[in-house]
Amino acid sequence: MSQHVVDFTLDELDWHPRVRPIILEGATAEQRDAMKITPSATQVSDYILVLAQEAPMLNARSPLFNEIMYGKDGLSRGGREMGALAASIVNECIFCASVHARRHVQLEKRSDVIETILRDKLDADLHGLDRALFDFSVALTRKTDDPAGLPVAALRNAGLDDLEILDLVHSIAVFGWANRLMHTLGEPRRK
Repeated sequence: MSQHVVDFTLDELDWHPRVRPIILEGATAEQRDAMKITPSATQVSDYILVLAQEAPMLNARSPLFNEIMYGKDGLSRGGREMGALAASIVNECIFCASVHARRHVQLEKRSDVIETILRDKLDADLHGLDRALFDFSVALTRKTDDPAGLPVAALRNAGLDDLEILDLVHSIAVFGWANRLMHTLGEPRRK
C-alpha cells in the first residue's frame, strides 16, 4: 500500500490524483491526439490522463514543455533539470523534485550534488556551476515579481551565455506552473 511522502527523496514516487483521470480506452480522438505528443512513448501517466480532460490545453502544453526541458540547443539537460529541481524544492513539490533529481543524476552521472540538495535543501553547500544554477533558480522562484538583484553575474562567471540563461529561466518558470498543478491535482506517495 502507498504511503504519503514526508520529505524530498531520490526514490521513484507515485502520484495519486485528486481529480479523476480519463480512462485511456474511453478517450476521445482529440484527447488521444493530445496525449501522443507527451515524452513517454510506452505509457501515459495519471498526471497526463488528468490534463487530457482539457485536450486543447494539453496539446499546447506538451510541445512547450518538451522544448523547454529537452531542447537541443542552449543549456545542458542537466542544467535544465537543476532549474526544475531548485524550483520544486522552493515550491515544496516533492514529486517533481524526485523526478528531476533522478534525471539530473542520470544525465550528470553523479549523485553527490543532488544528495546534498535533497538533504540540506536551500542550505546546500554547492560549488561552481552547480552553485550558480541552484542559487539563481532559488532566487527566481522566490522573487518572480522583482528580478532585480538576481545572481545573473554568477551564471555569466560560470560560463553561461544568454541562450543558456534564457533556457534556465524557462525551466524554472515552467516548474513554477507545473509544481502548482501537481500540488492541486494530486499528491506524491511512496510506491
